[in-house]
Amino acid sequence: MVHKLAAIIEKEGDGYVALCPELDIVSQGNTIEQARDNLKEALELFFEAASPEEIRSRLHGDVFVTQVEVAVG
Repeated sequence: MVHKLAAIIEKEGDGYVALCPELDIVSQGNTIEQARDNLKEALELFFEAASPEEIRSRLHGDVFVTQVEVAVG
């Protein structure tokens, strides 16, 4: 089975942090690609080790990523 999950990657210091919001799993890397690959590995390890009950309890439904405009000042 293949799950298609979101990955939000942002710059932090000299590296990048990758977050999967559906499962609240985070990883990091020196590049965007490395952060994404490390997150993928962390997710694969989670699915290998977690019980079906844990997966169901942690897996959030649809996640929508969008932008909002806010007035500042």
